[in-house]
Amino acid sequence: MTDVRDDRTRLFGFLRDPATQPQFWARVSDDVYWTVEGTHPLAGRYHGKEAFLDATFRRLAGVLKGGARLEVERIHVDGDVAVAELYSTSTTNEGAPFANRYCWVCRFDGDTIVEVRAYLDSAMVAYAVLRNEAAR
Repeated sequence: MTDVRDDRTRLFGFLRDPATQPQFWARVSDDVYWTVEGTHPLAGRYHGKEAFLDATFRRLAGVLKGGARLEVERIHVDGDVAVAELYSTSTTNEGAPFANRYCWVCRFDGDTIVEVRAYLDSAMVAYAVLRNEAAR
């Protein structure tokens, strides 16, 4: 049987490629509470997986070549909480690296993510989103 840390590492690994991301999102509650910290266009409090995806990943899909791609750097697990340190390997539509780093603090109910607090570089997100959306 897979231990919890291995399971969480495998789960967050699905964020590496938009083709495998549905496997990650399948383990996020439809009723998730997701807070994106910061002062940028994607920051906010979202209730529901679709609201979060519309405001963040789907919006980023329009400004990043091939969409958002996140690699796992570290996973920390304590009880029902997993902290995922991630970094972006995406490129903007302009061809610039979107070298953002993320820290997602995720609370699980069993195997399902029910709450997330996400921290990232606000300036990088604001620049990439606003500049690339304006260019479209």
